[in-house]
Amino acid sequence: MKALVLSGGAGTRLRPITHTSAKQLVPVANKAVLFYGLESIAAAGITEVGVIVGDTAAEIQDAVGDGSKFGLEITYIPQERPLGLAHAVLIARDYLGDDDFVMYLGDNFIVGGIAGLVDEFRSNRPDAQILLTRVQDPRSFGVAELDDAGQVVGLEEKPEHPKSDLALVGVYLFTPVIHDAVRAITPSWRGELEITHAIQHLIDARADVRCTVIKGYWKDTGNVADMLEVNRTVLEGLTRRIDGDVDDASETVGRVVVEEGARIFNSRIVGPAVVGAGTVVEDSYVGPFTSIAQNCRISDSELEFSIVLRDSSIRGVGRIESSLIGRHVEVTPAPSVPSAHRLVLGDHSKVQIHT
Repeated sequence: MKALVLSGGAGTRLRPITHTSAKQLVPVANKAVLFYGLESIAAAGITEVGVIVGDTAAEIQDAVGDGSKFGLEITYIPQERPLGLAHAVLIARDYLGDDDFVMYLGDNFIVGGIAGLVDEFRSNRPDAQILLTRVQDPRSFGVAELDDAGQVVGLEEKPEHPKSDLALVGVYLFTPVIHDAVRAITPSWRGELEITHAIQHLIDARADVRCTVIKGYWKDTGNVADMLEVNRTVLEGLTRRIDGDVDDASETVGRVVVEEGARIFNSRIVGPAVVGAGTVVEDSYVGPFTSIAQNCRISDSELEFSIVLRDSSIRGVGRIESSLIGRHVEVTPAPSVPSAHRLVLGDHSKVQIHT
């Protein structure tokens, strides 16, 4: 069995971060989202992985390499532009051959991994198996309709009027019959080859399409709010570890990780939180659910429920929360300017001014 990992896409919902970085490499608890998926694939006993790459191919390849650090054999498959999930299957045909495979969206995060799901698929070997989870607003997802017996009878991509609250999770398991299906469909109104259409083609042909409704934690880390929420979830599982230097004037409370080479001066770190290697925190407060990457500088500031990417500095700006701060960013106070009010008032006006 092989894996097909999708790591193309523009990441428009994470801009401006993704103007200069691949969305799959934005870190959660100081580890790229993509790495969690690759580790899950390896834990499921799959070693051969094809990675679909687009405009950020060089960055993905630099980060992942040949896959050996994950126990994987990586083959990169270029996609000129993102034309849909089914298009990714189409262009990976030669690589996948006649093997069963799991397709994993590189910006998805599933707590607990996929080993059990892969084992179930190997045992039963339906033509396709999809993962579903209940969501509050299904309109942003592919949505499944089930019959009374729990069988999949229909799929829709981002429907205006969803027939259920069951959204497709970004992990799919297929036998080679999917290749005929992706060749049989035509582009949607979005100009993309939708995997939901290909699976619907299998359903209409009476293929064995099964579903598993997962109850564990899943997130599509496509926007800032979801990225911060996934960061929170991962940090909750931290084990306290202080490998860096923390001076006597500082305090670390709870599940705090201070990586080797990090230095903490006259500061308070309240976990769960992680401070990356080479980072300096001085005269500051770092609150729960915060990840600070490598070689950052936090000075005379407060930071909580946020992600700070590598080589950034935050100095003298008071409190920051619920924020995603990119690489090589400088956050400093604005220069003070004389305050004044400029007014153009009509007759008989009454104005109240806070001073």
